[in-house]
Order: sequence, then structure tokens, then C-alpha cells
Amino acid sequence: MTAPAASSTTGTGSTALLTDRYELTMLEGALRDGTAARRCVFELFARRLAGGRRFGVVAGTGRLLQALRAFRFGDDELRYLRDNGVVDTATLAFLEGYRFRGTLTGYREGELYFPGSPVLTVEGTFADAVVLETLALSILNHDSAVATAAARMCIAAGDRPLAEMGSRRASEFGAVAAARAAYLVGFGATSNLEAGRTWGIPTMGTAAHAWTLLHEREEDAFRAQIDALGTGTTLLVDTYDIRRGVETAIRVAGTGLGGVRIDSGDLPIVAAEVRARLDALGATGTRITVTSDLDEYAIASLAASPVDAYGVGTSVVTGSGTPTAGMVYKLVARQDAAGGWVPVAKLSPDKASLGGRKSAFRTLDAGTATSELIEVSTGFEPLDSPADHPDARALQVAFVVDGEIDAAFEGPAGVTAARAHHLRVREELPVRALALSRSDPAIPTVHAAAAA
Repeated sequence: MTAPAASSTTGTGSTALLTDRYELTMLEGALRDGTAARRCVFELFARRLAGGRRFGVVAGTGRLLQALRAFRFGDDELRYLRDNGVVDTATLAFLEGYRFRGTLTGYREGELYFPGSPVLTVEGTFADAVVLETLALSILNHDSAVATAAARMCIAAGDRPLAEMGSRRASEFGAVAAARAAYLVGFGATSNLEAGRTWGIPTMGTAAHAWTLLHEREEDAFRAQIDALGTGTTLLVDTYDIRRGVETAIRVAGTGLGGVRIDSGDLPIVAAEVRARLDALGATGTRITVTSDLDEYAIASLAASPVDAYGVGTSVVTGSGTPTAGMVYKLVARQDAAGGWVPVAKLSPDKASLGGRKSAFRTLDAGTATSELIEVSTGFEPLDSPADHPDARALQVAFVVDGEIDAAFEGPAGVTAARAHHLRVREELPVRALALSRSDPAIPTVHAAAAA
């Protein structure tokens, strides 16, 4: 398999220090007491759907795999750990040769998830798996939160296209990840050029209010933009008076103007007024794009308005008020001295986990999802296979086997495949899942013991 180019996510070559210190102190302790080589199963899942959402969307897996390729402790990383006394000499020697040699399985990117869904399963030695906790959670929690919010916006928008334009409201690398997550679930383009370069996402963008303010007159700004980009461009018409801006735009570009953008005002009212004025001027084919702090609720409120496209910024890159998916990474099984699997679980109040290795299926009735079926191995019995559930869809695939990463899930091709997968599986949602109000998950999660 050919490894893709190093990730630009961190701005450095290695991702190894995108790690909480306690992961390395646990590793040091395990190396000391001999448990580092004990085979374990860690599971990444959400106890509940953040923000009262009715479904979640898995995103970030391709980024995680790319980051895993770069998870190496080079000279700079080892020097930092040594100089700051983070771990002892034996642990430094172990980290110098660290390569993840375990297996990662989980839900495909773009897949829907629900409470208890085993979104990612990491199997390997304790030493292999424990150091990946922060890397996996930071990527999947962020990207899944953005993807879930973006999917809700796509549902609210219907057939109208959306563009992601929130880079100025996020960290520089978080903006790239957010653009990727939004595109994955149905946004059509991004304003972020790095997202375009790295992930193959279509980019868009014309001019801000500064362009109009730069010129002596609004008309001068419009003429210059038309000269540079042609009449198919979109003119921002609300720097001054919107009605006058529309009239000026059509006078300069003619009735073949591609579009106008509205970034302020009471959007349902303003959009109707702009549409009426465009039609009166003969520009019946000129499209209207609205921006101005949109979220899924604002988009839904515009469903009956003469709007052709939406640009979404702050809301999408921040998960529309839910910036993390709330996923956790827990040890759920380990091997005993005889080689059998022993389920282990945290029993803390309100934070209990379910021990045991798991396989996941989505039960369907005439193509509509009815439940998230999680088969749990309570000890030595094997996990169920798809053949055991002919009326359900198996949800887990292998991303890494014995340290070998499947490159099909990475890069722009991985994003394209994830986007197509999401659009297919979203069709399985029951109608009640499409509502935007806070509620219980759209389908129940059902746990059952695997057949012995």
C-alpha cells in the first residue's frame, strides 16, 4: 500500500505528541510490571448523542488513519520527553521503535451512529493501544460533531446547495477538518483552499464587503469584479442599500448575472424583496445566495423563501452549539493467562461502560432502520458474523490489520467514498430522525449476548 502525503493537520511531521501525558505514564507502568504486552480491546463510543441530536455521523476516520501513519517518536519528540522527565529511559527506548501493530475496525466514515455504537475498536497489546486514546478522540469527537451538525443543515436545506465558509471562526487546522467533515455529509463546496488542496473538496469564493468599500462607488466594485470573473459571478449587494445594490448589479452585469449574495437583514423578507426586484428587472435566472450566521434552524425557516443556495460559517465549524460528540475511549476486554477474552467495564455512576468485544448491525424494515443491534461477547464465545443477521446491515469494517493501514480510506478518494456512503445510509433514517428538535435517538440501541 502506498502511504499518502504527511498530514498538514499539525504543521509538523509527527503526530506522536498529540497525546495526553497520562497515556505515556500508564505505558511506563505497564512496561515495568509486565502488562504492556497483554492483548486488549479498546472501544471508542458515545454514551449518549450530544446536544439531544436524533442521530450522529461518524467523521474523521480518514484523518485518524493519516495521523496514525505519522505517529512516530523521532529525535525531537524523544528529546522533549527526556529533557522534561516525562518517562524513564526504558520507556524512551520502547517509544523509539513504536509502530502501531494492532488492528483497527469500526464504522465507516459517513456512517450513522447511536448511543453505544462501537464507532472504533482498537485491538492490540496494551502498549499498542493505550497511546492512541487522545489522538483518536480529538479527531473523531471534533469531526463527528461538525459532520452531525452539517448533516442536519443538509436535511433542512433539501435540494438547495450549501457552502462551508467558516474558516475565520475556527483554528487554522480545525477549519480544514471542519470543511472536510461538512463536505463529507453533503455540503457542496468550501471557501478553505487548504481543504481543497488536501482533500479534493471544491472551493468557492468571490468578494467581501471590503471589496466594495475599496472602490469609490459600488458600481465601480461590481464592474471590476465582472471584468475579472465574468457575468457568472455572484455580487454582494448589501454593503449599502440592498434594493439599490440589486439595481446596480443588473445594470452593470445585465440580466445574465449569475447570482447575488445577501449577508444581512431579516432574510425571509429581504430574499423575497430581492427576488421580486430581480424578476422585475428581467434577471429571472439570477440566483440568490444567503449567508449571515445561518444554522439548521435558520435554514429551515427559509424553506419557503426564494433562496437558491446557502453559505454557512460559524455554526457549522462549531458543531452548531455542540462542538464535541462526547465520545470516550475505554478498555472493554483483555486476554487472560489462558488466552481467553475477559470483559472489563467501568462501573462509575453515570459513566458505566459495557464490557466485552462487540459486533454491530443495523436492523432494517423495508430499508428503514429500526434498531442498532450490538452483539456482545461476554467471554470466550466468538463474535457474530453478518451471516447471523440476514435482515440487518453489518456496520464494521477493517481499517488496519496487524499494523497495515488500508489506504482506500485515506485521502481525497476516501472522502469521496465516505460522502457517497453517508448519502446512502441517511436514506435509512426513519422520518422522525429528520426533525431538528431535541429528542431521544431515532432508533434504539439493543444489546444482546453473542451466540455461544
